[in-house]
Amino acid sequence: MIDTFKKLFSRADDPRATEGGAGRHRIAVATCALLLEMAAVDGEFSGEEQDVILHALTSTHGLGADEARSIMEAARAELEGSIDLWQFARIINKEYSVEEKVQTIEAVWRVIYADGRLDGHEDHLVHRLADLLRLSHSQLIEAKLRVKNS
Repeated sequence: MIDTFKKLFSRADDPRATEGGAGRHRIAVATCALLLEMAAVDGEFSGEEQDVILHALTSTHGLGADEARSIMEAARAELEGSIDLWQFARIINKEYSVEEKVQTIEAVWRVIYADGRLDGHEDHLVHRLADLLRLSHSQLIEAKLRVKNS
């Protein structure tokens, strides 16, 4: 119960929340939440999409497999209690450089193409995420092309 209140009243813009390991954890959860939302937007969450998300967490955030799964569970819980994606984008905007945000959008494109197709809902959401992350349309499309050509 106390942990629930701490979580409820902790703020992402609190400087203490972004220092050291707690900050890195928060960023990883925020990134994972965006990836999970993308994976679920077409109504299916495939094993391939889960693998892409776990790979993104281990390669980008330097997490081990167990830690990545723990982050994924934390992100799922946060998504269930969220009303929008802005709370996650705000953390990423505060902590990530433009290059890191582009890498995040590339990870989103990898999740989209994990099942080999681009759904209309996925296309809409990826454009919305790019706007939330303050990325230009050209940055979004360049990231898409890099993923498709890799």
